[in-house]
This record gives sequence, C-alpha cells and structure tokens, in this order.
Amino acid sequence: MIEGCYGELVRAASAHCTLLVFLNPGIDACLANNLKRPWEPHKYASLELQNSMLDQLQKWVAEYYQRTDAYSYRVHREIFDAFTGPKVEHREISAYTA
Repeated sequence: MIEGCYGELVRAASAHCTLLVFLNPGIDACLANNLKRPWEPHKYASLELQNSMLDQLQKWVAEYYQRTDAYSYRVHREIFDAFTGPKVEHREISAYTA
C-alpha cells in the first residue's frame, strides 16, 4: 500500500502493483477527516502547534480538485487512468466536486 498523496510514489511502484485502489471520497469527507487527525509528534512539537496549522491544511485540501500540483486530483487521476492492471476507485458521488 502506498499513500496516494504522493502520486509519484504510486507511479514508480505501479509496475509492481497487483491492484491499484484510488480512494476518492470527496472534499466533504476529506475535510471532516482532517478535523479528526490525531497528533503527529514526528511533525509537530505539540497538538496545539499541529492544530494551529489546521486552517491552512483545510484550505489546501479544499482546493484538491482545482490544483494542478503533484498532489492534485488531476495528477492522481492521470496515474489511475494510465494504470493498465486491475484497479478500483472508491468514491462518494454526492461529495464529488470535479
């Protein structure tokens, strides 16, 4: 399993994949999930410091379908669509905004 935010890792490993799964639950689910993030002590000295960055993270996530950077829907979609092996996409249609 490879975390999908880093699309280039998925692209590099795709030649060895037996199944590619695209978790695409939609913006609403992602934003709600961010609000439940546990403290990541390897990134932040305190939960308070992590939470101080939450507004910035929420904004970044909310722009997922409009961005064109390496962490965008556009790049993830290109990687998924180009994969010729077995694949499945899980998404919540009602939250999908592309």
